Amino acid sequence: MSAERSGSAPEARGCVGGALPVRLLFELEARKSASADVEREPVVELEVPDLDSSDPLLAKARSRPAALPVLAEPEIARHYARLAARNYSVDTGFYPLGSCTMKYNPRINEQVARLKGLTDAHPYLDEYVAQGLLGFMFELQEMLAEIAGMSAVTLQPSAGAHGELTALLCIRAYHADNGNARRRVIIPDTAHGTNPATVSMAGYEATQVPSDARGGVDVDALRSVLGPDVAAIMLTNPNTLGLFDENVCEITRLVHEAGALAFCDGANMNAILGRARPGDMGFDALHLNLHKTFGTPHGGGGPGAGPVAVGRKLAPYLPAPVVHHSEDGLFRLKRPSKSIGRMRSFYGNVGVLVRAYAYIRALGADGLREVADQAVLSANYLMRRLEGAYDLPYQRTCMHEFVLSGRRQKREHGVRTLDIAKRLLDYGIHPPTVYFPLVVDEAIMIEPTETESLDALDDFAAAMLAIAEEAAIDPDLVRGAPYSTPVRRLDEARAAKHPDLAWKPPAAE
Repeated sequence: MSAERSGSAPEARGCVGGALPVRLLFELEARKSASADVEREPVVELEVPDLDSSDPLLAKARSRPAALPVLAEPEIARHYARLAARNYSVDTGFYPLGSCTMKYNPRINEQVARLKGLTDAHPYLDEYVAQGLLGFMFELQEMLAEIAGMSAVTLQPSAGAHGELTALLCIRAYHADNGNARRRVIIPDTAHGTNPATVSMAGYEATQVPSDARGGVDVDALRSVLGPDVAAIMLTNPNTLGLFDENVCEITRLVHEAGALAFCDGANMNAILGRARPGDMGFDALHLNLHKTFGTPHGGGGPGAGPVAVGRKLAPYLPAPVVHHSEDGLFRLKRPSKSIGRMRSFYGNVGVLVRAYAYIRALGADGLREVADQAVLSANYLMRRLEGAYDLPYQRTCMHEFVLSGRRQKREHGVRTLDIAKRLLDYGIHPPTVYFPLVVDEAIMIEPTETESLDALDDFAAAMLAIAEEAAIDPDLVRGAPYSTPVRRLDEARAAKHPDLAWKPPAAE
């Protein structure tokens, strides 16, 4: 990124047709109707019998045709092609979103998931007919258990938060079975935002503990809140500051001494694959985000997968069924002895599970370790390149991600972290996560992942350094960004509270 960008707004980049507007289909039809007397396509009569007057479906039938725009095929094709060209995805650019692990998904995984024997399998297939499917699921359970350092795994949960809930419900059943349901769950102030919601959904109360000066859990504060009514601690390790908690074994020991259990939020497993196992740190349960760690699609609303691995104490409480390898050599569906029941229909999002299975088998143990090594190396490289231009709250070696602060730019130049994020769009780069975690003022949370090249990291660093320089020389430039996107800065609060989901142009007078 050249220094020339600092003087004025850059030209539009990455859009087919340059600054040509992308109009809605309704707008295209309105312009077409206004410019010429266009004859609409004739209505095609379908050979469908009329509904019987007594049929209850008749009450739901339309009284008039849907108000859909009428356009020629080239106009429709070009409309959607232009929209697709303006979309940003992991296939088109770098996503430095801290806490999200938005890494490239190998295409071979998609090919495996589309094998006919997998896509055509019906969920009601008999066990004897579905041995191949059950066999891969059993192997995936075993591999995830080994990676986690745990005893057993359920593949049912549909996402990370669903996995959190599954684990807490297993913990709740364990305590109830032992005659003390308990009522509180401890959460550090660096926890993922889903943790408090999960605690509430599981019927517990959340108790927060602060971080210490090194960015880990304040152990003295933890001691002060532990008691016989504490059911568990939910600890993300490495945490959302991108730091490995140096006292993790002491934390799990204290929790166990209080009769509670330790749950590890596995959202950041990408940093420790093959290098450290939560089970060896003393955790009793762990959820895994397959879309963050094991190369399955991320975003777009799903489907996802959040398997849960547990130690021996919790294995009897896992959701039913789990895949079991019988003595006769067959794979069967089995209900754990004290199961909490189903967490979803059937056996989980099998297509996502297949992708994770292919990813693990392709990389092997050595490859998984390399994933973690490269992710940590990339994050530390970027952190050291940017620490002079932005504040670095914790001077420690980071793991897979790190958190900078834009408070210097805000204090000295009136440029907020949000402005920096918006300006990055003009450089053709997706912004990192901002204003999270909440313990850092003006937080900028960056995670490069292991899939980005050194060139991509250098391009991102150069853009961030250029924006820091722009903030000092021409702060109005940064505050007014973005300039090259199809739309400028939006009123995000108004858009969230008053969404316009069915817009069409007003009727012509």
